[in-house]
Amino acid sequence: MITHKNQLPAIILGSSSPFRKQLLEKLQLTFSQFSPEIDETPLDDETPEQMVERLSLLKAQTIAEQHPNKIIIASDQCATFDNKPIGKPHTHENAVKQLKNFSGRSIKFYTGLVVIDPTTQTAHQAMDETVVHFRELDKQTIENYLLAETPYQCAGSFKSEGLGITLFESIESKDPNALIGLPLIELTTLFRKMGIILPLAS
Repeated sequence: MITHKNQLPAIILGSSSPFRKQLLEKLQLTFSQFSPEIDETPLDDETPEQMVERLSLLKAQTIAEQHPNKIIIASDQCATFDNKPIGKPHTHENAVKQLKNFSGRSIKFYTGLVVIDPTTQTAHQAMDETVVHFRELDKQTIENYLLAETPYQCAGSFKSEGLGITLFESIESKDPNALIGLPLIELTTLFRKMGIILPLAS
């Protein structure tokens, strides 16, 4: 059982995301970041949930091959609307279309998580599902939001960690961190399965 920071193997977060970095820092763990180079193209007949599970595992395994004695944390996320993946808008016009479609409707986020235990070489997996319900969005609200935050490189045309929250009516989630990209409750649970009891003593 690991209860003290000096007992813990080194940790790598398999992501270059500053948002995932900020989330993991909440657990007061020391870690480094490493972004795996993998092909994220969906497979034929693969559901968004299956894709997220596969890519989370592939990211973790890719890093573990290069860093076999470290704890690897990897995650992947996909937002869906009417059970279809939501892409990045890239332009203002596309973003307006996306948010108009979401008005008064809901979208679902699948956030996969994998932690590889270096002592047993076991990959522990978890999946979080978060549903975002949008307000009725009028043209002015959509325009004001897009001009304020310009989320054109964000799937769904919004940043939930920023002003995107103003577009929501409610969020169904067991972990608010999952929507931003890293389900910390699931991560804490997987750590417990590995015998790591958070928070750790200094």
